[in-house]
Amino acid sequence: MSFKIPLFDLNFDHKEEDAVIETLRSKWISTGPKSALFEEKFAELLGAKYAVSLANCTVALHLAFKLCDLKSGDEVICPSLTFVATCNAILYTGATPVFADVESFERPVICPKDIKSKISPKTKAIVVMHYAGFACDMDEIMKLAEENNLFVIEDACHAPNSEYNGKKLGTIGHVGCFSFFSNKNLSTGEGGMLVTNSEAFYERTKLLRSHGMTTLSYERSKGHSTGYDVIDLGYNYRMDDIRASIGLVQLQKFENDLIQRAKVREWYEQELENIPQIIVPFKNHKEFVSNYIMPIVIEGVNVEKRDAIRKNLADNGIQTSMHYPAVHRFSIYADFYTHLPNTDDMVNQMITLPMYARLSNDDVKFICEKLSAAFYK
Repeated sequence: MSFKIPLFDLNFDHKEEDAVIETLRSKWISTGPKSALFEEKFAELLGAKYAVSLANCTVALHLAFKLCDLKSGDEVICPSLTFVATCNAILYTGATPVFADVESFERPVICPKDIKSKISPKTKAIVVMHYAGFACDMDEIMKLAEENNLFVIEDACHAPNSEYNGKKLGTIGHVGCFSFFSNKNLSTGEGGMLVTNSEAFYERTKLLRSHGMTTLSYERSKGHSTGYDVIDLGYNYRMDDIRASIGLVQLQKFENDLIQRAKVREWYEQELENIPQIIVPFKNHKEFVSNYIMPIVIEGVNVEKRDAIRKNLADNGIQTSMHYPAVHRFSIYADFYTHLPNTDDMVNQMITLPMYARLSNDDVKFICEKLSAAFYK
């Protein structure tokens, strides 16, 4: 189905095409100089010491948990209001996910009080997800982690360049994980980045992403080494230079894109004030935010009414979604189910509206007019 206003719009033009062609003509298309430069520029953007480019954010999360030496019997406190990869990566290590609730409709991020109540002798780590690009309460979470000797992993796939008390999200915990999937603010089609300020974590991540080998093919091709050893059980989790070249172009567009997204959110907040049934999470937030998605909560509706509103919007050419189905409700997580009242209510009443830099004020007014009218259909 073709929508008049899609959920997102890819910020690509001839510059990405030119970058790919240049990389193809260089005859080096696997992990090499473009990947290294992308890592350097991304770390610089965040003010982080180290960044390692990877195949996607899921493998970044997996490696993050490997860095924490998670194993069977360990527990990781995690949100349920997230994409399932956040929690799947815990299972990859044999550890157990322990789901914590979100704070509220107004702040649908993992709740520090619920985290505290679920810390046990088996807890090894906390993973947070900065929903829609808005920060969790990192001061309180880092305090809990320090008091209990826990690792903190930031799933910052929604939050490149978002800030918390002047710090970039993804740089506050022990490891930050980012996604460059096709619908993300900064896209390479597939791709991810692991960010850390720990030299030990950085060096081990480079080993783990490439089979545990001590040198990469590119290094050997340049004469920096003639052989290699394998000193860890690694994986094939590398990013290639084709995607890295796209990422470098996306970084050049990034600041302007985020500035325009902030304007789009302002327009939404103004228009949605006229619909009393709607709660806008993180309304009037003051710090810089990536504004990856535009979630709303329609207070008091059931799933059927919410879905009817979405269908009416679709009939008017407006694509919507809902981010996300609760992970603790999925069949594969039945053994880990726990009652999460705020999360359950949130996923039953939420809609994700279109969000991207090319949306105009008139587009936002049209969306909100049709949304208001849908209540009476």
